[in-house]
Amino acid sequence: MASPQSGWDRNYQEQPTQAYPPAAPQPDDRPAVNAGKLWAGGFGTAVVAALVALVGILLVRGVLGVHILSPSDAGAYGDATTTTYAFGAFAIAILATGAVHMLLLLMPRPMAFFNWIMLLVIAVGVLIPFTVSAEIESQIATAAINLVIGLCIMSLLNSVAGIATRPSANGAGML
Repeated sequence: MASPQSGWDRNYQEQPTQAYPPAAPQPDDRPAVNAGKLWAGGFGTAVVAALVALVGILLVRGVLGVHILSPSDAGAYGDATTTTYAFGAFAIAILATGAVHMLLLLMPRPMAFFNWIMLLVIAVGVLIPFTVSAEIESQIATAAINLVIGLCIMSLLNSVAGIATRPSANGAGML
């Protein structure tokens, strides 16, 4: 007859058919994302970005008299290029919303990555007007409008992402 076992495996030696107890499921550390709120806020951000583009162009062309995006005889609104610019701002905000959604689902510290991405995109938007031949006033005005649009998108989507996420059940995974 074998002597009784001591230690952690005694019960499993006595009952060889009993398996180790299943591991307790680990709670997800990632915050839960409310996609409806995120995309509704992203759509609202896109509308605001388009309106910022429109107001910026009206201010620069109509009030300051700097001719950007279209010939000087096109008036305060400009031409179809102004509409395209506003739709471009709208599209960029929708793309940024998609990026936020992907980052929230996949990345650690998603908003830190989003802010860096947006700051670099804004830098590109501010620098591009200086790479084309135009009057310096037009370049500065376009760069300023691009800066305001980018900051608008970044700040609004930061707020939207904070509202559209909630911490996991164990309290970890805060943004």
